[in-house]
Amino acid sequence: MDSALASDDVYLRPSVQTAVKLLIVGHFAVGKTTFVGTLSEIRPLRTEEVMTEAGALVDDLAGMRDKTTTTVALDFGRLTLNDRLVLYLFGTPGQQRFTRLWQDMTQGALGALVLADTRRLSQSFEVMGVLEEHGLPYAVALNQFHDAPAYELDEVREALDLLPETPLVRCDARDRVSSTRALIRLVEYLLTLPPSRLRQSEGTPDGHLEHA
Repeated sequence: MDSALASDDVYLRPSVQTAVKLLIVGHFAVGKTTFVGTLSEIRPLRTEEVMTEAGALVDDLAGMRDKTTTTVALDFGRLTLNDRLVLYLFGTPGQQRFTRLWQDMTQGALGALVLADTRRLSQSFEVMGVLEEHGLPYAVALNQFHDAPAYELDEVREALDLLPETPLVRCDARDRVSSTRALIRLVEYLLTLPPSRLRQSEGTPDGHLEHA
């Protein structure tokens, strides 16, 4: 990764050879919009709306007193890792009623980063289940909240019933360095998988992810 990580350029460099679509997924209010906004080198596209009283009746707001908006379609951002590789980040809505929408968003994606919250680990199972149903490889990143209980990663891996090879890391969605490391860990994992495990990413000239 190079110094262009923080570039404000709107247009892609002409040297870019590979564009990879990645999903940023997770349950409601886990920090997906913040994560995409922290990493995007362009002004992120957001589809946030103010939460209504009707929404509060169906969305779990426990421990989320400051949560006033919610994503209703997607978040979109872009991150150039080096001269040849660019990542397109698609943040998905977290509520169950939007599951069908982000199932459609798996089309053309190579993998997903699942953001999880140790206060609500059980809510990650449905998210991971949808990814597994669609055959989409993923890594898990524990987003750090100030009032969230701290567990050893091995404990969390067991609680989430993750495969030994599934990456599990900690991150702070508000911090660019921490979030970048989590995303790089996902990309490194995808590089270890055989082509048969990876979907062809839209906009990828050769149809697969190579070491860039």
